[in-house]
Amino acid sequence: LLVSKDLGKHLLEVEDLLQKHGLLEADISAQTERVQALNTAALKFSELEGYQPCDPQIICNRVNHVQTCLEELGELAGKRRKELEDSRQLWAFFQEMEEAEAWIREKEQILATKTYGRDLSSVLTLTNKHKSMLGELGNRRALLHQTMKKGEQILAKKRFSPGGIQEKMREVRLRWKKLEEVTGLHQQRLQEAFNFFQFSAETDDLVAWLQDTYRIVSSDDFGHDDYSTQGLLRKHRAVVEEVEKHRTAVLSLRKQLALLAPEYRQGVDVQIRVVEVEQLYGEVAEVAVLRQQWLQDALAVYRMFSEVHACEVWVDEKEQWLEKMEVPEELDEVEVIQHRFESLDQEMNSVMGRILDVNQVVQQLVDGGHPSSEEVRSCQDHLNSRWNRVVELVERKKDQLSSVLKIQNYLLEC
Repeated sequence: LLVSKDLGKHLLEVEDLLQKHGLLEADISAQTERVQALNTAALKFSELEGYQPCDPQIICNRVNHVQTCLEELGELAGKRRKELEDSRQLWAFFQEMEEAEAWIREKEQILATKTYGRDLSSVLTLTNKHKSMLGELGNRRALLHQTMKKGEQILAKKRFSPGGIQEKMREVRLRWKKLEEVTGLHQQRLQEAFNFFQFSAETDDLVAWLQDTYRIVSSDDFGHDDYSTQGLLRKHRAVVEEVEKHRTAVLSLRKQLALLAPEYRQGVDVQIRVVEVEQLYGEVAEVAVLRQQWLQDALAVYRMFSEVHACEVWVDEKEQWLEKMEVPEELDEVEVIQHRFESLDQEMNSVMGRILDVNQVVQQLVDGGHPSSEEVRSCQDHLNSRWNRVVELVERKKDQLSSVLKIQNYLLEC
């Protein structure tokens, strides 16, 4: 049993042989105690004085022979245990290598069947799974390193043929290297897919924002008075600032597209998408400028109407006063009226400046092709007509006052 060359053909068989060898070692240990007891008892016969049933030398020789055989048996048992343990180490090494190969094959199949996602959410899910696999890869790499060290230790003992061990180690190293390359390539593909879908998502968000903004800047609500139009103009200026802020994002689309992987950036759909975004932004910016001009024009119209109304109120008041005013014949009353006309001249100069401003605004609106040009022009003509009437009334009343003054001065001189 101890000189057997059967060291097992796989790990389970070696474990079974080791278990049987342990039983054999236990039996040898038990027999050793028995042999020691027998040897001790036998040596007593070699020490007898007087009658000796057997030659003492024969007894000593027999005891030494049995002891030597027992020691040789112990040495054989130790040697076989060492061989069996070396065999177990070898087959444990091969089993660990087979497990490593099986794990590598499993991951190769997973990587071969994996897609790179259909949208940003699926890519993120796949990326998280890939990160988990990278963690497994790291753990498996450490285990494989330990197994390789065991293989090197087995080779260093030179108890077994190195061919199978070296070949297995070389094969597993090559497969592991290929797995890491495939894993790295898959990670790169996932990153490329993530970049593309993120680019697409950001582009979609930009398109949605531009479409919403286009609806805002293309509104036909220009307010109904000075206050409401000022409010709309303030909001529109804030929108224009946002449009300007988004200019950088639109201009950077082509740079981002150029950074994508060729299979993504060379797609016709994505290139068309970028052109559509640029065109849409151009339309939004253009319409925003137009709406700002229209709001300013509307504000100018409402302010002009407000100014016209204020001037007409003044004109109504002065018309009524001038039409009702009768030129007095008494000198004192004439002088009072004359002083009032002096104040009126100052007011008229001020109002005249406001009317000139109104005329200037009207001319700018008409020259700019404002849609309310006819209404504005009509309002201007009406104000100018009433102003001219007031001027005529004032001149007429001044002439009357002047005539009365001349008469009064003539009478005084007389």
